[in-house]
Amino acid sequence: MNTVNAASKTEIDLVHTLLEKKFGQLYADIWKVGVNLSLRISDLLTLEYSQLNLQDRSLQLTEQKTGKLKLIRLNSAAIAVIERRRVEQSSDRWLFQVHSNRAKDKPVSRVSVSRVFKETGDMLGLTINTHSMRKSRGMAMYKDGVPVEKIAKVLNHSNTTSTLRYLGITKEEVLQTYDDYEL
Repeated sequence: MNTVNAASKTEIDLVHTLLEKKFGQLYADIWKVGVNLSLRISDLLTLEYSQLNLQDRSLQLTEQKTGKLKLIRLNSAAIAVIERRRVEQSSDRWLFQVHSNRAKDKPVSRVSVSRVFKETGDMLGLTINTHSMRKSRGMAMYKDGVPVEKIAKVLNHSNTTSTLRYLGITKEEVLQTYDDYEL
């Protein structure tokens, strides 16, 4: 089984562009919002418009996996997608709702998103899946110098050890910093 990698900022943009061109706006929007909100796919795909408070720029939900309450401030990139989708699909209940006859009025399935993301990753030579959005945001924050404690809070991890393991930061990499930073 391949390890899912975090996408770099450049790769995030490449994935978004390819999703839009090859698979359509829905999948590109899932990627864009997913990277910006760092939600697990189960929570992302079941977002309802009623949960999104654009005036306060906030989203409050109970995570399906952990049962923990999570409050998110919506950034301008996420708001732009949400507002556009709301205008284009004004009668939808779900942010990422399917309009095909087979799954009408339901959120897009995790299986469908997984397939599309895998194909996109294969085309770009990247190992990505639905979890890559969340992991990419965490890694981007880490590389920008955001403290691990804050990243752990964003990802709703119970401790920083879990966050470091999640981001793939190994003991050897931590030890290497002693050689890299001689003061």
